[in-house]
Amino acid sequence: MIQTRIPILLSLLLIMGFIACHEEEVNVSDDNAHKTTPVSTVVAPIFNADTAYQYIVKQLSFGPRVPGTPAQTKCAAWLISEFKKYADTVHVQKATVKQVVSNNTYPAINIIASFNVQASERILLLAHWDSRPWADEDTARTEKPILAADDGASGVAVLLEIASKIKAQKPTVGVDILLVDAEDVGKSIWTEESYCLGTQHWAKNPHVPNYKAKFGICLDMVGSKGAQFPLEGFSQNYAPDIQRKIWDIANRIGYSDYFRYVQGGTITDDHVVVNELAQIPCVDIINLKPNGSFGDYWHTHGDNISVIDKATLKAVGQTVLQVLYEN
Repeated sequence: MIQTRIPILLSLLLIMGFIACHEEEVNVSDDNAHKTTPVSTVVAPIFNADTAYQYIVKQLSFGPRVPGTPAQTKCAAWLISEFKKYADTVHVQKATVKQVVSNNTYPAINIIASFNVQASERILLLAHWDSRPWADEDTARTEKPILAADDGASGVAVLLEIASKIKAQKPTVGVDILLVDAEDVGKSIWTEESYCLGTQHWAKNPHVPNYKAKFGICLDMVGSKGAQFPLEGFSQNYAPDIQRKIWDIANRIGYSDYFRYVQGGTITDDHVVVNELAQIPCVDIINLKPNGSFGDYWHTHGDNISVIDKATLKAVGQTVLQVLYEN
């Protein structure tokens, strides 16, 4: 994702076929932010943060997962094999995605793991699994790819661990876990609309014709030490009730230090594509500083295993599991 203050319109999506990831300030109603969700007696499975951490280590062992590299191919094969252990069905989308502005093309691999495939009521969980090809926010080796421990691998790791729990104890709803590729291949000099390409392809070509979900949750940068997840602006606009439910559940089960009822930035991330192009209400859980900026390691070589905290992985993973099992 990229920081900017220019809103992205749906018309750009439809005409140009791409969308950016950016941040800007928004206002969130205190009344909406503090409405409470009814307490449920449903107990979700226990999320194992140690396992999730090891899933990050494994992803990083392949090196930067940049589209078009051997690391992408090897990591994709591993992800597919892992999901086949847990899911009822695994779909693999391979496509060449193109940025109209830069004219660059990338081989993208989207991976979709589906559970309770016969259930009509479905929940979509997603994260991007690619690494940024450039460390453009760093001061050295700026043209080298980054490992992307948090900005990519953390969300994937949480979803892999959730997949294992669903296998052991299925919720009543259907669940689709979508790992999207080519999210972070954009550059601001190409304009902000050069990001989130894999999600755009999936939204236009869903793994199931006419696919719909009750709602979606996007996980982005959900594993770093001291992470905080404010109320992201586009989520508030498109899916306020779902956002509030997630935050209420997180606070109820003990993660108020992470899920904060405070105004966040407006981040044009993969969830905006899901909201606007796929027409599925989708919420972004994303780590932001109080001023709306990203962590100091963002888009640098500092985004490595040293920034990851198991406690943060636990907070996010357990919250999302509880959301699934209360539906």
